[in-house]
Amino acid sequence: MAQPIFFKTPPSSTLAEIAALTKAHLVDPARGAQQIKGLASLDEAGPMHLAFFDNLKYVDQLAATKAGACLVSQRFEAQVPKGVAVLRAAKPFHAFVQIAREWHSDALRPQSWFGTDGIAPSAIIDPTAQLEDGVVVDPLVVIGPRVEIGSGTVIGAGAVIGADVKIGRDCNVGAKTTIQFALIGNNVLIHPGCNIGQDGYGFIFFGPAGHVKVPQTGRVLIQNNVEVGAGSTIDRGSLRDTVIGEGTKIDNQVQIGHNVTIGRDCLLAAQIGLAGSLTIGDNVALGAKVGINNHLKIGDGAQVTAMSAVKDDIPANGRWGGHFAKPTKQWFREIIAVERLVRDSETKGEGKE
Repeated sequence: MAQPIFFKTPPSSTLAEIAALTKAHLVDPARGAQQIKGLASLDEAGPMHLAFFDNLKYVDQLAATKAGACLVSQRFEAQVPKGVAVLRAAKPFHAFVQIAREWHSDALRPQSWFGTDGIAPSAIIDPTAQLEDGVVVDPLVVIGPRVEIGSGTVIGAGAVIGADVKIGRDCNVGAKTTIQFALIGNNVLIHPGCNIGQDGYGFIFFGPAGHVKVPQTGRVLIQNNVEVGAGSTIDRGSLRDTVIGEGTKIDNQVQIGHNVTIGRDCLLAAQIGLAGSLTIGDNVALGAKVGINNHLKIGDGAQVTAMSAVKDDIPANGRWGGHFAKPTKQWFREIIAVERLVRDSETKGEGKE
């Protein structure tokens, strides 16, 4: 449940109002005036809370919940305890999120940690930098020459913005983030501790003079509505730019190598490693800890399961997984075949010491 120390206390709402907002059906209309004052999980909810159920793993929590009301699909509404108001919804979690976004908009977009209004006195801003009205700059920020930052953007404490970087409107740059050689669009959320625009990993390896560094003269281009998770790194291109497409969401601790192009509305889970010069299409989903070799192409709509190692191109809408990754049906068949071989060998007594 939301903690009032950190987040605003939501307004009280009646079940009738919640049903109207979410398009859910209040099974007992006589309870329409019942008040709800917060959101909580099934196991933590009390009589003034709204909860939801949409996962069979939590059916025991549903049976024991003390929530005032519960968003639930028609299939499971009979399992809601007596005394808990039922809000029938085709997609209970979606309806719950709709309420959460309405009540806790302050949790969607970080603001100044220090309540800064304008520019903190300890910030260092080059006189040639251009900040539109409404930019918030927290303590100990450093902003370099000729930087441009759009209105409504918040720069977190200790962030460093290098020369000539451009950041659009309504962005958030998290504390201790560094940005250089980059152009960033509007409504981009960069969480704390990110590093954007540093050298890519470019060398001539094992030559007579050792490892010879290759100049990295490209940029990082981050389009509108992108989110970059905490501790992630995005290297600038060597010749062409590194590009993150509009609407893409990147989780924590993701490494994106130089010259990578990521399409629109992609999902990258935590600890992914993308080698240089990859091309990833639109609406691609990569599970946690996926590693992809350089110079590959991942087609639109492809999905790769967590912890897979990809060494080949993946066609559009492909479903791949494994080490090394291959179409999931083939991967599953091979796993079953290996398990069968092991089982048969054990039955025959092979492999015993």
